[in-house]
Amino acid sequence: MSFELRRAQRLGGASLLLLGAAATPALAQSATTELPSVTVTAPSPIVRRAAIVPTRKPVRAARTAPARSRERTAEAAPAAPAAPQQGVLPVVTNQFATVTVVPNEEIRREGGGQLGDVLFSKPGITGSSFAPGASSRPIIRGLDVNRVGIVENGTNSNGASDLGEDHFVPIDPLATNQIEVVRGPAALRYGSTSIGGVVSATNNRIPDALPACAPSFQPYGLPTKAPLATAATSPCVTAETRTAFSSVDRGVESGVLLDTGGGNFAFHADAYGRTTSDYSIPSYPYLNDQSRPVNGRQPNSATRSDGASIGGSYFFQGGYIGASITQNDSLYHIPGIDGADHQTRIDGHQTKINVKGEYHPDATAIDAVRFWAGATDYRHNEIGLADPADLNSDGIRQTFTNKEQEIRTEVQLMPFNARFAEVTTALGFQVGHQELSAPSPDNPGTLFNGLWDPNNSTRVAGYAFNEFKFTEATRAQIAGRIEHVELHGTTPDFPADYLPDGTPQAGISRNPSFTPKSGSIGLLQDLPGGMVGSITAQYVERAPKAAELFSRGGHDATATFDIGNPNLTIETAKSVELGVRKATGPFRFEATVYYTHFDNFIYRRLTGVSCDDDFASCGAPGAELNQAVYSQRNANFRGGEFQSQLDVGAFQGGIWGIENQLDVVRATFSDGTNVPRIPPLRMGGGVFWRDDNWLMRVNLLHAFAQNNVALIAETPTAGYNLLKAEVSYKTKLDRNWFGAREMMAGIVGNNLLNENIRNSVSYTKDEVLMPGIGVRAFANFKF
Repeated sequence: MSFELRRAQRLGGASLLLLGAAATPALAQSATTELPSVTVTAPSPIVRRAAIVPTRKPVRAARTAPARSRERTAEAAPAAPAAPQQGVLPVVTNQFATVTVVPNEEIRREGGGQLGDVLFSKPGITGSSFAPGASSRPIIRGLDVNRVGIVENGTNSNGASDLGEDHFVPIDPLATNQIEVVRGPAALRYGSTSIGGVVSATNNRIPDALPACAPSFQPYGLPTKAPLATAATSPCVTAETRTAFSSVDRGVESGVLLDTGGGNFAFHADAYGRTTSDYSIPSYPYLNDQSRPVNGRQPNSATRSDGASIGGSYFFQGGYIGASITQNDSLYHIPGIDGADHQTRIDGHQTKINVKGEYHPDATAIDAVRFWAGATDYRHNEIGLADPADLNSDGIRQTFTNKEQEIRTEVQLMPFNARFAEVTTALGFQVGHQELSAPSPDNPGTLFNGLWDPNNSTRVAGYAFNEFKFTEATRAQIAGRIEHVELHGTTPDFPADYLPDGTPQAGISRNPSFTPKSGSIGLLQDLPGGMVGSITAQYVERAPKAAELFSRGGHDATATFDIGNPNLTIETAKSVELGVRKATGPFRFEATVYYTHFDNFIYRRLTGVSCDDDFASCGAPGAELNQAVYSQRNANFRGGEFQSQLDVGAFQGGIWGIENQLDVVRATFSDGTNVPRIPPLRMGGGVFWRDDNWLMRVNLLHAFAQNNVALIAETPTAGYNLLKAEVSYKTKLDRNWFGAREMMAGIVGNNLLNENIRNSVSYTKDEVLMPGIGVRAFANFKF
């Protein structure tokens, strides 16, 4: 679904009097410059188009298309808009719940090795920061892992980041063009395991349009990056380079993206790489041990990652089909006392094949058919010293594998007039299969050979979205989803003392199955002053996942002894969300409040007991692993988010303004005790100046101390101030210079106060500081 944000209109007369006559030319210029156009792809299976581009036939006469059986109004392709300015807050107003969009240019400015790093400061979102820059999974409104979905180009990321906080997300921002964070009813599209939200990364690995320089064969109803023309069929090539250097970790990153196309074909290829050393920190990182050498850097925090992808699409009359193959590799160290002592590091590899397509048939009932398919082979080794005193004991301590396949198909029906409203329906079907293993050579042939025995799961789901357009100002949505989940795994003998219900559990093969059902309803209403209001209600059921059911052993990198519970039942969430948003004018904002009640909330409870490699060691003096038991309790989450941006006035040919943000989440169990590892209250703001080429910004984010902690094995976290400043410049170039047609370059300063920043949601926060003061310089060229 697409929407266009337009630049603020001319400020009123009172403002002009305050700014003076000298400001008038700049304000007049700002009134005609458009805000960035952002295409949002993740929220809903119902895709609406503001304009229908006339059908064009392929160049070869043999491919003449059949006539459409229904009439459409042919509209000329719109002229390309003026170059948008950087730094404008993108606010999505045509969705039934909050959607956070991080456009391409912002990703290039912010940098970051993981999605959690890029989203760390967004309202209502943070990162797990287990290993900053290497493993940081997004956390939305205090919910993580099994309640936050991560997808790339419509299919699951399919790594192992939901199986352990130390595991990396195999989606690199260097190869990402846009990030969308979807909350609310639209998350039902991706499954009940996305109850907290969905983080969607998109890129051009499977092209859905021809490159801008290619001849523009335009399949009916599909986007194009090229102007409509009758150009020759000779191929063309566009390229982009992305490069950055960071001082805090002596990091270097670089990526190259190539797109080519001609006739009915488009192809894409990209390759990237990143390397960092141990990053600088403001002070001593270990709160409970002052005896270890540090030398101004977080020990054991170096990283290295690289990847490559190649893909292509074939366009035909009414649609396209494409495929890609992607390789992700990452070798990174795990900071913290145990990680540094054992020189723990993770060597991960993922090979992923994706296929997707779209077809607009010549039919009166069906508007579009879309499908996505993916197959992943993922494996990582957790490497370290078995004995910190013996360097010859270095080897593989744990291995994780994930082989996963997924198919999703959606059919969007033509809108029809139901008298009381125009109704648009989309139906979806999804199938997924996953096989997991986590062997450990430290305990071969024993009951506790790894975190769990090999297990597998199968998910089959169907869903439906119905949108009702009562008037141009009033719209509603009703959506539902039903799944069937079957899991197959094995649990060992559980002593009575270590299960929540105190009942001994025999080690037998388990084959639980669940049928979670979910539904939602939402209302979207245009309000005076260009505002849009929304209210949504959801009922979502989630089936337990394999790790929650079958875990029964040590997890070296997280330093925990995980105990699954095969008697877990379906988790249920009932939530309500209200929002008001405004995307146009000099003042743009979005405000949201929400409340969610969980029945049988599944969580990882630290018991305060320490273990080594088996149950017999639990409670023994000197044991190194924290015992963690998967448990269920009722819980309540409530909170809100606000962010805004105000164009105050003209200055030096551009516009200066102020911006601010606030987010809070409070999570308690039914007895009033605290849900563990919840983000603190954060608020911040700053000033900016921008014109068509330049963006300058200074922003301070204050996180309050987090004292609402779990009763056992969680400590309070001090507050912090995160000060950032950035200067970037974007311009068109003369190709005669060195062939580039566009450049964006800049400098970003992070943690400029050099504050001690500890992330309250991280398991290692008492031993791992976030990076200290640093400068990042970047340059991107398009050819």
